[in-house]
Formats: sequence, structure tokens, C-alpha cells
Amino acid sequence: MAATQIGIYDARKQLGMGPTVLLGLQHVFAMFGATVLVPLLTGLSVSVTLFCAGVATLWFHFVTKGKVPIFLGSSFAFLGAFASVANGNPELLPYATGGIVCAGGIYVILAVLIYVFGVKRVMTLFPPVVTGPIIILIGVNLAYSALNNVISNSVQFIWGKTLEEGNYLNQIPVVSNGFPVGTATPYAFVIAIVTILAVMICSIWGKGMMKILPILIGIIVGYVFAIIWGNVLHMAPPIEFKNLLVHNASEVPGALNVGNAFFALPPFHLPKFEPSAIITFVVVALAAMIEHIGDVAAIGATCGKNFIKDPGLSRTLIGDGIGTSLAGLIGGPANTTYSENTGVVALTGVYDPFVLRIAALVAIALSVFPVVDNFISTIPNEVIGGISFIVYGMISAVGLRNLVENRVDFSKARNVLVAAIILVSGLAFNYFPIVFRLSQNTGLSFSGLACAAVFGIVLNAVLPGKDYEFQD
Repeated sequence: MAATQIGIYDARKQLGMGPTVLLGLQHVFAMFGATVLVPLLTGLSVSVTLFCAGVATLWFHFVTKGKVPIFLGSSFAFLGAFASVANGNPELLPYATGGIVCAGGIYVILAVLIYVFGVKRVMTLFPPVVTGPIIILIGVNLAYSALNNVISNSVQFIWGKTLEEGNYLNQIPVVSNGFPVGTATPYAFVIAIVTILAVMICSIWGKGMMKILPILIGIIVGYVFAIIWGNVLHMAPPIEFKNLLVHNASEVPGALNVGNAFFALPPFHLPKFEPSAIITFVVVALAAMIEHIGDVAAIGATCGKNFIKDPGLSRTLIGDGIGTSLAGLIGGPANTTYSENTGVVALTGVYDPFVLRIAALVAIALSVFPVVDNFISTIPNEVIGGISFIVYGMISAVGLRNLVENRVDFSKARNVLVAAIILVSGLAFNYFPIVFRLSQNTGLSFSGLACAAVFGIVLNAVLPGKDYEFQD
């Protein structure tokens, strides 16, 4: 593990309470786009998701003694399981959340095994030559999401006109998996580039608070530019503010919803349990735990501390696992240690976990004030996409640094082979996942990250010439 780096470890003492709160808000913006995307894709409630993320993060910090600067947001790893169990049917969502409850229990079981048998035996399965490429893949696999955010609003517009009215010479073709899926337009990239430039300028040339708040400043600059671009110059779709006080209750059967346009409890609902759904989510949990270990290793490398040793991997797994089970109990998605926020920590050099706890409290507040939730939803996807380009890239950069700082020897063929198989399978199986049918309507789907993790662990275990020994 690398020596402690120069950074901010006590934000309240080194910066003051005001800047510390702003840093917490920055983490909210970093996690927001990805966290709310999961409920939008699965049919769960955005408000419940934000509430679960905040509560799970506070629980995680309690279990880990407040030592690890991690935020727990909604996990993308379980999207395939949601599709298999619920397939967009609100009536079946409680069975999916029941699977989430059981998936969190798998984390707890592994934590107990680590506590009984020791972390060293487990960590020999996850050397840097395995975790480094997996961390790289986490960022790389999110690249599509970053670009999709940039272009998602632009495929119907060309410089403020519809496709039918606009000049087709301004179209930029968008291709997915080799097939054209639409056209993007220059305005989308202009907004994203302005956002990216704002972050880069603050990070490289900024002084004081500008240097440690690049993400938040980038979002503000991109948002203001988008308002001028769309609402004033009419060069992009305008940003609508008329629906800020609208509050839509969840359509999930049995959901509890109490409140009005200004204040409303999230629409919680209880889980239901069914064997095939439980199996589906439990299998995915086995792969998601590897992502957890990679994220804990990544944030440790970022902060220059060994969080696997102190507070211990068993504690981080219990924090993540029970946080996930609690989310499932009230109708939320599975949680995971958020790489987006690890990217922000790496970019800003602010390693104080208290900042993440502020973000957790803000997430809970957002969940009960629909007007705030609705206002944040007005931030254009192009701005979020621009931020994602940087943050997701930082995740992959942390994986590279993990390899460098642990001096992984790529002059050895076995290390090259392990890393190569992880990287290629992690990308290839995103397009062609391995599916095992359990019945006519249910099955287990192993996409890129899950396949890469399994292949990497097995190859590292069976190939001779291991040169890594976990230092506990």
C-alpha cells in the first residue's frame, strides 16, 4: 500500500464548515445521475432510491468507524436481475426487492468468513493484477453511459429545431454496437465541452476553493450556459421550470405515499420473496462483491491508506451488505460502493469521510422534498454527461494507479494473460452476456464485469508464478 499522500483529511479543520458543506454537495451531484438512473431503468421510485442511498451510506460509515470516504449509491450490477425478475412490470418489483434483501445477506456471510478465517486467505484471490483491471473496467464500462447522457436529449433537435425542420448537414450520426441509433447535434457537445473545460480549468489553474470544487463549479457553469444556450439564444431545447411543484406518487402496488407538492414521504413498499428471484439476485451478488473489494482497494490507494486492514474488509462488506438489505426491505435498489464518488475524491484530494456523510444527509433531504428533486432533474443530461466523462475516466485512472503503485510485473507472461483476459472479457461479454435459463421466464445473466471477475480470479488461482502476497 502506498504511503499517505498529501491531501485534506480533516475538511472542517483545514477548510472550515462552509467549504466542507459545499464539498458534500459536490458529491451529491457526482452520484445523482447514476443513482437515479437505476430506478428510472427498473421502475423503482427515485425518492426511495435517494433515501436508501443516504441511509445506507450513514450505516456504512457507522460500521466502518467513520474511516472510509465512500458513498453507497444504487448498483448497476443488478439491472440484469431486475430485467429477469420484473421486466418492467410494477406488480413484480416487490419480488425483485426481495431478491435484493437476500443479496445483501451474501455480503454478510462473506464478512463472517473473513472474520473467522482471516482476510489474508480471501485477499490472495484478489491481487492487484486482478483488482486493477477490474477497476479499469468499471470506468470503461461506464463510458457509454457518459456519452449517452450527452446525446440523449439531442437526437430530436438540431440547433433548436426538430429533425423535420432542421438542417440535416448539422447531424452527427450516433452508432451503437455497429448500428446507427439516431443522430446527435452540435449543441449537445458544446454544452458538454463547456462543462468539461470548466472542470479542467478549476483543477489545473484554480486556486483555493476553485481547485477543490471543480465538479460542482463545472455543473454550475454548464447549467448556466445551457440556460443561456436554450432559453435565451434558442440554440438548444429550453430548460423547463414549470413542473417544479408536481409530485407524482409511485405506481408500485402497495406503496406508501404521504405528502404534498412541498413535502412527501418516499413511497416505500415491502418486499416479497420467491425462490427463482432470490437465486437470480444472490448469484449477481457474488460478482458485485468483487466490485466492492475493488472499490475499497481503489479508495485506499487514492487516500494512501489500507482500508482492507483498517477498519477491515469484513466491516466494509457488512456495511454494504446490510445497507443493501435495508434498501430492499423498503423498496429500494441494491447499493454499492460508488466509484463516481471515488473519482471525485481522487480529483479533489479531499479524503475526509465526513464530507461523504454530508452528501448522505443531503440525499435523504432530497428524497422528502419533491421540489428539490424536480429542480435537480432540470440539470441537462449534457452537463451530467460532461461531468461523467471526467469522473468515469478518473475511475479507470485509479485502476491504472493501483497496478503501478503495487508494482505489478507485466514482464511476466502470467500477469499479462490475467490482465488481458479480464479486460477483453469485461468488454466482450457486455455485448454477448452468458445466460443460464432457470425456467421459461427466468434466468441468470452474467455480463462483462461478472465474467471478467470470475475469469480473472480463476486464472490467477491456477496459473503458476504468483508474485503477490497480501500484507496484513
